[in-house]
Amino acid sequence: MICELVLRGKKVGITANSHKVIRNLVDATIKAADELGITLQCCQKADEVGNPQHRLFFAKKNEDLFAALSSGSAAVGGGTAWLWSRPDAFETVDVLFVDEAAQMSLANVLAVSQAAKAVVLIGDPQQLDQPMQGSHPEGTDVSAFDHILGGERTVSADKGLFLEETWRLHPEICAYTSELFYDGKLHSKRGLEQQVVKGAGPISGSGLYFLPVAHSGNQNCSPEEAQAIGDLVRSILAGNATWVDREGREKPITLDDIVIITPYNAQVFEIQQCLPGSRVGTVDKFQGQEAPIAIYSTATSSHADAPRGMEFLYSLNRLNVATSRAKCVSILVGSPQIFEAECRTPRQIQLANAFCRYLEMAKQVGVG
Repeated sequence: MICELVLRGKKVGITANSHKVIRNLVDATIKAADELGITLQCCQKADEVGNPQHRLFFAKKNEDLFAALSSGSAAVGGGTAWLWSRPDAFETVDVLFVDEAAQMSLANVLAVSQAAKAVVLIGDPQQLDQPMQGSHPEGTDVSAFDHILGGERTVSADKGLFLEETWRLHPEICAYTSELFYDGKLHSKRGLEQQVVKGAGPISGSGLYFLPVAHSGNQNCSPEEAQAIGDLVRSILAGNATWVDREGREKPITLDDIVIITPYNAQVFEIQQCLPGSRVGTVDKFQGQEAPIAIYSTATSSHADAPRGMEFLYSLNRLNVATSRAKCVSILVGSPQIFEAECRTPRQIQLANAFCRYLEMAKQVGVG
């Protein structure tokens, strides 16, 4: 879209909550321009000014970026909301793209919208919400996406474009993700059914798996789950497992091909102790990442032990992110008691239902 706009003589702005996200979209734009044979130049106002790169140079000051757009030395400009909400940014671009818009508040999107004649919001409102909090008038503290969707899970045709094809998830994982989070509208790109794990260990094939680990009294960390995950990963690697990508290429599974996700920093530490060198982190850290195998450690023993209540542990957005990092296999590791939540409100029933549906669709795995 950005390349097509530039081809039509338009100036384009890119913004997001972080310089890293902005740079990712700038890099993707440059790659698309190279593939399409379109000549364009990008300029980014980043936290650190580096040397000019292929189709990209950096602005030291806000004024330098605006000057580059005005003079035509750059057709695409990138910067955070602090840049585009400035008075001198008024209508400096024709179209402003807001990436990861589900994580930017409506107030901030309104503030940056003055920099362009049209705004394009990109992102997934069913993944993690905005990480930054602030004091806003009632109704403007939601993300721009939440405001537009009005409580719906997917965008309607009269409000936007729903990208209904995933380029990551095996159809067996996609079936769960689509049903629970996207009103059944999400489908796997053709070829993703080839993505499977092959091996003599405890995991072979594709789809959803559940590894039950009995424990009690744990709130935000579980040594029992950490040990079970360590045993599971070592079993996978010891079995000389391989995985097949969407192009049909078979590769050996290494430690780097397994991401381990958990809601709590304390559990991250436990798993790191049991499995040094592994890719482990909180749900927030792994949004946007992917791997052939994704393991989600819930850590909490039961709904009553959840330190921040059901809304955090059973968060639909967190569950969606954690289970949808996987290309071939998604493994939920947890206490069987988390599926026995005592729900007192319709909202709590909705939260628990997503976990129970996972259990219904998953194959059980044990580590001997």
